[in-house]
Amino acid sequence: MSSRLRKITQQVLVGNVKVGGGAPIVVQSMTNTDTANIKATVNQIIELATAGSEIVRITVNSEEAAAAVASIKEQLIAKNCHVPIVGDFHFNGHKLLEKYPDCAAALDKYRINPGNVGRGKARDPQFQQMIEVACQYNKPVRIGVNGGSLDQAVLTRLLDENRGLAQPEPLAAVARKAIVLSALESAAKAEEIGLGKDKIILSCKISNVQELISIYQDLSSRCDYALHLGLTEAGMGSKGIVSSAAALSILMQQGIGDTIRISLTPEPGTSRTQEVIVGQEILQTMGFRAFTPMVISCPGCGRTTSDYFQKLALNIQTYLRDQMPVWREKYAGVEEMEVAVMGCVVNGPGESKNANIGISLPGTGESPVAPVYEDGEKTVTLKGDNIAEEFQAIVERYIETHYGNVE
Repeated sequence: MSSRLRKITQQVLVGNVKVGGGAPIVVQSMTNTDTANIKATVNQIIELATAGSEIVRITVNSEEAAAAVASIKEQLIAKNCHVPIVGDFHFNGHKLLEKYPDCAAALDKYRINPGNVGRGKARDPQFQQMIEVACQYNKPVRIGVNGGSLDQAVLTRLLDENRGLAQPEPLAAVARKAIVLSALESAAKAEEIGLGKDKIILSCKISNVQELISIYQDLSSRCDYALHLGLTEAGMGSKGIVSSAAALSILMQQGIGDTIRISLTPEPGTSRTQEVIVGQEILQTMGFRAFTPMVISCPGCGRTTSDYFQKLALNIQTYLRDQMPVWREKYAGVEEMEVAVMGCVVNGPGESKNANIGISLPGTGESPVAPVYEDGEKTVTLKGDNIAEEFQAIVERYIETHYGNVE
């Protein structure tokens, strides 16, 4: 794993998960079910946790949702799912936490948005009310500032100060400062009310990649709170994946960030778990953590006019990820394994030798044979119509012999 220097922040315990303090960067996700629909929410939380989400956030926006939280937690525990659950509160969180103490007790963390906690004179008392509930139940809080719902009182104050400068800064620069200041001032208020620093996580999210990087660099330089990273809205498909990878990778390479969430817009009919997989793959490809065996495969060229190697790479990658819920309990260290599926003789043997296990398939015009390498040594050459099935069996045997029966 990466040896990059990491800023050591205050550690926060969220349920059974350590955040900050040098602990591994945590992958978080969020449901998109109606929380009042207990069955659908429980099922999606389990799906996300099975995919590898280590913290799951749910929307608590109504009395029906708040009333459902305790039952959701009970059903998760009954199904042996112990992933920490975060309640996402906006506008009416102070009322819901007070009226539904079972909800307040069942959640593992509260998320509070300073821009949506209350307007005018109501803001500070309602914020205090939520923090006092967190103190009462010994719950951590993420103070999550969003650019789209920025506390207008903070922004107005900074704009007034900016107008008095000899050389006023651009609006975007003032807005960046307001986002950071809103988080820091809210955290200071929370500590004054009685919430310990070891119960506070901060986030400052917007959708612009370059702006996000600047904001978190500023925030990190001014505090040692644990930090949650993510774009407010990453987008759909490749755009969302690229935006998230670009922003978060730069920050994490600089040692910034303790938890991440990839806020992808799901494509119609697709699973919510894609955001978990993308988060894991960013961390793993950057060398920060390992979650599942990685498949190395070539892009293909004029030497690989058949799509056989593409299908094999996809099938092996899908198979490895599908097996991980069982393998992570059974085979210690298997998530570190690399599998190479290569399409021709140019780089095939070399990449296969460098992986734990690899196969070099024949390209166009090459001999119809596929040498298999294990730990740099050729162990067998596959031929015929059953190469895919035989290679999968070899992968299974390799895992059993190299990672099985580890005490």
